[in-house]
Amino acid sequence: MNENEIAKIIVDCCFKVHMEIGPGLLESVYEEILAFELSKRNLKIERQKGIPVIYNELKMDLGFRADLIVENKVIIELKSIEAIAPVHKKQLLTYLKIANLKLGLLINFNEALIKDGIHRIVNNL
Repeated sequence: MNENEIAKIIVDCCFKVHMEIGPGLLESVYEEILAFELSKRNLKIERQKGIPVIYNELKMDLGFRADLIVENKVIIELKSIEAIAPVHKKQLLTYLKIANLKLGLLINFNEALIKDGIHRIVNNL
């Protein structure tokens, strides 16, 4: 399964979750429920995975924590905030570069319509 096929499943699950429980809950709630929904679709999910950062000879074991990584191909960065800021998109792009992955989804569940909260970020895809 490629990144785009995985992303379609993720987006479908986000619509389902948002339709059933709506906006306004903590990010951790959406993370738990989304991981559950994706697992039901037989996708490999890693939650809060630490990703090291390497700079020259310096290796930091924990550069950042990815909210969800699906099938070792797509990073999901979850938010439940008033609005996505430009820095959030830049942050996810940096995560993709560090993890050497091509696709990330920045998802803000605190939107009236979930389609307005889904942002696709690519790294040489």
